[in-house]
Amino acid sequence: MKKLLLPLFAVALLAGCDKKAEEPAKPVAAAASYIDKIKARDKLIVGVFTDKPPFGFVNEAGRYVGFDTDIGRQFAKDLLGDENKVEFVAVEPASRIPFLQSDKVDLILANMTVTPERKEAVDFTNPNLKVAVQALVPNDSAVKRLDDLASRTTIVTTGTTADIWLTKNHPDWKLLKFEKNSESLQALSAGRGDAYAQDNLVLFSWAKQNPGYRVLEEKLGDEAPIAPAVKKGNTELRDWVNAELAKLGEEKFLLKLYDQYVRKELSDDTKPESVIVEGGKWQG
Repeated sequence: MKKLLLPLFAVALLAGCDKKAEEPAKPVAAAASYIDKIKARDKLIVGVFTDKPPFGFVNEAGRYVGFDTDIGRQFAKDLLGDENKVEFVAVEPASRIPFLQSDKVDLILANMTVTPERKEAVDFTNPNLKVAVQALVPNDSAVKRLDDLASRTTIVTTGTTADIWLTKNHPDWKLLKFEKNSESLQALSAGRGDAYAQDNLVLFSWAKQNPGYRVLEEKLGDEAPIAPAVKKGNTELRDWVNAELAKLGEEKFLLKLYDQYVRKELSDDTKPESVIVEGGKWQG
């Protein structure tokens, strides 16, 4: 009797296997889009500066504020319905790209200049600002032109456009590097270097708040766009930001932020269009 049951069991097992094989495969659920991921989290995570006024800084009340930071809040409002549904993560110039690559942030809004080297590592959206790199020196400095810095010490913040440009174009110049913009400016005021090379908008702002310094007229390289950045390959979020910038451009949103944060930092004859790129429409 046992010998009979064994073959019957084997037949039943094979029949069960054939039945399963004949059943149609269940459809694989489509991977959630990146925008859906942000909505499910109910929070947009944005990397910003905390020591680079007027673009990203922390005010007396401990609140993240500034030109870039307020753009992040507007993005959260239009994507999630509430400007407070944004988490700001403090970044330094050198950590911006690694933070995107390691998924610590969804988006970088930290005054990042578009360069060929950076475009290989991240995807930039359309621009929101334009900038040139210049150098700041004390009023009584003997430095008159950039070439005068060849035999002196130039302070830079690691990972900035100034750092990259000088390292590439003047590898023989002596550079003193710091991780934070605030540390670099403190080093200049303490006389640890002869000049500080940085985005000119930052230099103009600092020089106005700290009399006794002047910005050299010569520029390090050409004027360049500044843009938000997303992780390489995240075309969905990049395209959403581009559409958002276009929409905000119709409302002259960046001009409002310029009036709030930037205008008072620059000379009265500065034209807003020489600083902001409304609607992401770069012409350079």
